[in-house]
Amino acid sequence: MTTIRRFCCNDLLRFASVNLDHLTETFNMSFYMTYLARWPDYFHVAEAPGNRIMGYIMGKVEGQGESWHGHVTAVTVAPEFRRQQLAKKLMNLLEEISDKIDKAYFVDLFVRASNTPAIKMYEKLGYVVYRRVLRYYSGEEDGLDMRKALSRDVEKKSVIPLKRPVTPDELEYD
Repeated sequence: MTTIRRFCCNDLLRFASVNLDHLTETFNMSFYMTYLARWPDYFHVAEAPGNRIMGYIMGKVEGQGESWHGHVTAVTVAPEFRRQQLAKKLMNLLEEISDKIDKAYFVDLFVRASNTPAIKMYEKLGYVVYRRVLRYYSGEEDGLDMRKALSRDVEKKSVIPLKRPVTPDELEYD
């Protein structure tokens, strides 16, 4: 049976095996600690019996006005636990927190343009490509900014795709 719970400090010493996938973005320890301290509601882990970490999601809430949104910084599932809808469950949890607790307009995420399996999964979850970000990943590979409107965005304005690609320096950050 899988348990989904809040990520805790001890998990930082136990989740390295989940990050071994070449498509998973990894960060330094202080980055994870910042998310854990600032946005604990957006950081969850899926755990198998025996306390084995199966996957996790890390995100935040940011923006102003109609740009107030939940953001998926990372979601990953260890290869041996894929195809069990764990990523879907983790995404649904982050979306629910963004929608019901923080009253966000949308949830967004960035994905490598070459990561077709992830793009297809996000599309099945209701995400659309909002814009292409040129050379987003290490100045080499394009990223796709994908979004899903939440209940507060009644007119779905947040997911109307941009007609042209943007560069990383055109992105808004908080």
